[in-house]
Amino acid sequence: MSSDVQWRRCSACKKPIFLGATYYVCSVSTCNQKRTGLAFCDVSCWEVHLPIARHRDPWAIDKVAPTRPEPQASAAPRARRRIVPKTPPSPSASTSPPAAKNADVPREILVVASRLKDYVKQRSGFNTSERVLDPLSDILREVCDEAIRNATRDERRTLLERDVPKRRGGSR
Repeated sequence: MSSDVQWRRCSACKKPIFLGATYYVCSVSTCNQKRTGLAFCDVSCWEVHLPIARHRDPWAIDKVAPTRPEPQASAAPRARRRIVPKTPPSPSASTSPPAAKNADVPREILVVASRLKDYVKQRSGFNTSERVLDPLSDILREVCDEAIRNATRDERRTLLERDVPKRRGGSR
């Protein structure tokens, strides 16, 4: 049973998959997630994604497309998800992350002491006091907070290298 109304496109060859038509999906769960949504018109199209996905023991599962179109939330294309604060930002909000989140964050040492001590010893021959770890962790928190603000401004939920502020007076 096949209809002339397109349901989706094949993930490999981009040919239409019609309502009520047989299509194929990968047996691996990461390929079946709603966000990934891989659907193939033919087993040969399914095989095209295997070298890229590098699955261990996959197989193609045949399915039947819905017979009626799925209801759409709106005809407009989906926009990127925008992070909107619940309260209007205050002037100080641009310089520090939300206070509610800061209260929940434990004040732990963020520096691996043995690695830091080895670096200082090899670089200068100096010993390193344990009391150096707290101020260095505070500096790391400030840098991370700035990176979080930069990622938030770009509407991302992942910190990238470009979010980390550049050091002043030297190369990274």
